Amino acid sequence: MLQRSTIQLLRFHFSFFLLPVFLFALGQVPEVQWTHALLIFFILHLLVYPSSNGYNSYMDRDEGSIGGIEKPMQPTRQLFRASVGMDIIAVLLSPLVSYLFAICIVAYILASRAYSYRGIRLKRYPLIGYLTVIVFQGAVTFFMTYHGSSANKSLDVPLTGMIAASLLIGGFYPLTQVYQHEADRKDGVRTISAALGYRGTFVFTALVYSVAMGLLAYLFFSKGESDKFFVLATCMLPILVYFFKWAAGVWKDENVADFTHTMRMNVLASVCTNIAFLSLLIWNLLE
Repeated sequence: MLQRSTIQLLRFHFSFFLLPVFLFALGQVPEVQWTHALLIFFILHLLVYPSSNGYNSYMDRDEGSIGGIEKPMQPTRQLFRASVGMDIIAVLLSPLVSYLFAICIVAYILASRAYSYRGIRLKRYPLIGYLTVIVFQGAVTFFMTYHGSSANKSLDVPLTGMIAASLLIGGFYPLTQVYQHEADRKDGVRTISAALGYRGTFVFTALVYSVAMGLLAYLFFSKGESDKFFVLATCMLPILVYFFKWAAGVWKDENVADFTHTMRMNVLASVCTNIAFLSLLIWNLLE
């Protein structure tokens, strides 16, 4: 039986924050193989993502707030075993989609472990750690979702979509670190947010997000789907309103860059982005 700490630290709810990339990629597939699409959803969101969360918590042993949990419990050996077990199940299921998808899953798991494992600890380095996260949670996830969900297992995956997916992750990921500067410093970790500083994090986020929206505009306009882009942009509007309001508060008082505001930003961004890409997916299905 799983302990409360294990269930908490697997952070299944955190998969909701990563769902937009899956929905975005699925919405770009011309002909979806739905059995495989549902299997990919299960592998990513109920196995691989929670496993990565659990392994990271096992390595970090956080005493302060972490993503989605204000007061984390201390991990036990069971969390490590659960993480490994979930990875094994994910790898064993992956060839049912395709062997290339299985290779991507293995690569994702290895990158995640290299990010957290004390012997390598890529998260110690601001640029390498940042790039590892946005490439695998963005471009690689977009690629394997598009490829695995397509009826003909297409390798012709839109490069613009892959880059935009990485930039969408990259635009908000530093904000998830903005309240942890001191805790990370004590753990020997220097995140991209810590390197940029409080104000720099918000400026950087705004720039990356702007480029992401520009690429999305190009992707949809180039296919004659400007109306879909405007739906996407409209859904994203509440995110921008909250972001600039929060940024203004941080400019006056850096203490506003706290856990509460960060989680509100995460939830709002996830809800709005999921609604946007789910709406476009349904639109495509009805055409």
